[in-house]
Amino acid sequence: MSEPTSQTDKSLVLDDLDEKFQAFQELRKSDSAAAANILDTLGAQDDVDKDIVLELSSRRPLGHPERFPEAHALAVRALEVLDRNGARGVQIAGLGPLNPVAAFGVQQVAHFIVRSYQSTVSDQMLRLYERREANCATDDPDQWMLTRARIHMQRIAPGFKRSLLGVPAFLLGGAVISGVARVVQSLITSALASWYTRLGAVVIMALIIGVTAWIVLRGAAVSRRRISLTMDTPLEALWETVGRCGKPPKDPSRVIALIAIGLALLPWVLLPLGLGIGWLTR
Repeated sequence: MSEPTSQTDKSLVLDDLDEKFQAFQELRKSDSAAAANILDTLGAQDDVDKDIVLELSSRRPLGHPERFPEAHALAVRALEVLDRNGARGVQIAGLGPLNPVAAFGVQQVAHFIVRSYQSTVSDQMLRLYERREANCATDDPDQWMLTRARIHMQRIAPGFKRSLLGVPAFLLGGAVISGVARVVQSLITSALASWYTRLGAVVIMALIIGVTAWIVLRGAAVSRRRISLTMDTPLEALWETVGRCGKPPKDPSRVIALIAIGLALLPWVLLPLGLGIGWLTR
């Protein structure tokens, strides 16, 4: 009478998955047809699916562990340098006495973009380290490097979550927002008086929108240039040494620039609309 099969003799799902992952890694550069067959058996259909399988089958927590401490230190240094210089010393020329006012507005936009980007980068670095540390084997020699880097980020990440503006929020709220509200209220009240005041109010609002769009666009350009100079290459180097972790986070300057361009086009809609309404309501 044969003995019952032991639990260890059964094929585990984990064994089958490891076998497919190993075969895919061995064949993906030498035999694309065989690698494609393995992808089919795993249910991969498009390029994103292939990236998923590639990342899952790359089981090493660090792609280049010998360079990871250097890349981590460079990325942290880049965050420090950007924090200190990202919106510093903004200068505007060609506007005469309005240069300091315009420079202040551009600096606030740059502060907003740089600080929101710093917060995103520090959070993503921390999450990446936490997750790679968690999927390390207990005897993996790379684990201590990830633990050390994760502790670093836990300590410094809160420091990159300060106010997104370069001035205290209560000053902005009290001095600027209330002043703008009074101006808008006055414009709306006067606009109801006659055709000329309605037209004037539309022109003034168009000018305000145009100036705001210009300030936002300049602030986005300043922050993009300084982020590119400070962070783009160090982050790319860090993501490369970690390996199989997607792409580094992007700053929001391009999106904000597109919004500014949309604002800049808005007066060309407001002015004809205001003229038409004013003409019809004379």
